[in-house]
Amino acid sequence: MTVQTQMQQAIASAQSVQASLVQFSLETENQQAKLLFENLAEQQKNILTLLEGRYQQVLQEEPQFKHSNP
Repeated sequence: MTVQTQMQQAIASAQSVQASLVQFSLETENQQAKLLFENLAEQQKNILTLLEGRYQQVLQEEPQFKHSNP
């Protein structure tokens, strides 16, 4: 498995976690839990932004990835 594939999988996983946290916040009636899930979703969004930025950096630094980028 290439670094590119691993990073794509990590990004997809991070997106899934973020979506789950948002869904949890929408489904709970407990305001404390809702706030917790919203905060965690925001933190996950920041992590996702960092991962996507690093992925773009890898694509620019490693020319072999440009040719296999879907």
